[in-house]
Amino acid sequence: MTTIGIIGAGAWGTALAQVAASAGHEVTLWAREVDVVASIRAQHENSLFLPQVTLSPRITATTDLAPLADAEAILAVVPAQFMRVTLEALAPHLKPATPVVLCSKGIEQGSQKLMTDVLAEVLPQAIGAVLSGPSFAKDVAIGLPTAVTLACADPEVGQRLVDLIGIATFRPYLATDLVGAEIGGAVKNVLAIACGMAEGRGLGESARAALITRGFAEMTRLGVAMGADARTLAGLCGLGDLVLTCSSKTSRNFALGFALGQGQTLAQATAGKVSIAEGASTAPALLALAASKSVAMPICEAVAAILAGRVDVATAIGTLLARPFKVETD
Repeated sequence: MTTIGIIGAGAWGTALAQVAASAGHEVTLWAREVDVVASIRAQHENSLFLPQVTLSPRITATTDLAPLADAEAILAVVPAQFMRVTLEALAPHLKPATPVVLCSKGIEQGSQKLMTDVLAEVLPQAIGAVLSGPSFAKDVAIGLPTAVTLACADPEVGQRLVDLIGIATFRPYLATDLVGAEIGGAVKNVLAIACGMAEGRGLGESARAALITRGFAEMTRLGVAMGADARTLAGLCGLGDLVLTCSSKTSRNFALGFALGQGQTLAQATAGKVSIAEGASTAPALLALAASKSVAMPICEAVAAILAGRVDVATAIGTLLARPFKVETD
């Protein structure tokens, strides 16, 4: 049997562990939280992050990174802002040329680097890949049909990864554009906050459709400026993920925006939450990255300003609505 290593036992990491087990592999699932490991070992359930889902007995939970040394491939599913330190801890245990699939959607604060850049700096001996697309963890964990993008610069390695984790209800579509896959996943989280705000303010379905469409234009502009293929962003990891996360309160980012739209502060909206809305920490890094590429992203800029407390939701909406009329393709 093949062993797959999963780093990060949040809802998404646990769901991917379930997929890998369903594909017939032994899975080593690393968690930082001792109680999560205890729950999975004793009850075959991640009661903190993914309750009421019975996990495969092929999943072994641990707080030790050393057992991941024997993995055929590793899926890194920790939040983006903790990716660097986690990969640094993994470094002594990683065999050369091991595929590391980045499954977090964000941009590193301070450096404005994508997760693939962080991986290349910390683990240059690894083969990088990106997994991204429209997927809610519980849907995936209970076997509802889902399709995602798996991007890898080496098509042969990419196909091997698809064969490793692909099952009938979890369908990875192969790509070679890692930048496009990463930009789509990072930007859609910020745009989902915007759509949640619109919902919270009661602005209607038409407003949400406009935000999704114009937000997709922002996503594409940045991606192309960074060397991505626009066709990647029109696929599952861009437009597909954008539509899903901008349309449901199941999305942590949409739910955060909804709370802000209803008048809660950021502290109130995030209080007591065990899972992270990646868009909140990505927004300032995204705006800095866009500025470095001279790319205009007015919707994302408004979200970042609200999150930073520089402007309230009503004022930000008014500013967007007062923007000059322009040609749609600009």
